[in-house]
Amino acid sequence: MPKETKQEQAVTQEVDELAEAPQEEQVQTAEIIPAQAEVSAKEEALEEIAEAKTKRKKKEEEIVEERFYTIPLSRALVRPPKKRAPRAMQLIKLFVTKHMKLQIKVSEEEEEEELPQLVVSKEINEKVWSRGIEKPPRKIKTRVTKDKDGNVTVYLAENQ
Repeated sequence: MPKETKQEQAVTQEVDELAEAPQEEQVQTAEIIPAQAEVSAKEEALEEIAEAKTKRKKKEEEIVEERFYTIPLSRALVRPPKKRAPRAMQLIKLFVTKHMKLQIKVSEEEEEEELPQLVVSKEINEKVWSRGIEKPPRKIKTRVTKDKDGNVTVYLAENQ
């Protein structure tokens, strides 16, 4: 007979003890195991939340520059009614590119280098499109941030 290791002996003893135990105790141990699984799932969720908070803090720390602008969108009204909201989005991007001194790709040769990106938040998009394609707002208050990589993000100002 081959010799069993200590771990294998411990496992076989636990199996034997469970087999000898009355069925009521087996049911109780079966109930404990899912409860432990629920507790561990809650702990994992809490850990994920903590990680998300640290990531947010890191993102906040990465901000190099933050400015508040009121962007005029009245030039979007020059366009035909069905093209006004898309034109307002273009105006926002042009305004931020100009005022935050964002580099734009001019030719395909510069494609090798990773240029900074302009990101318009979901709140800005929803605000511009809130009254439909024909009636964008005349102006919009924004908070524009630039991180250390040069990426620019446009958010809706908090008081709007």
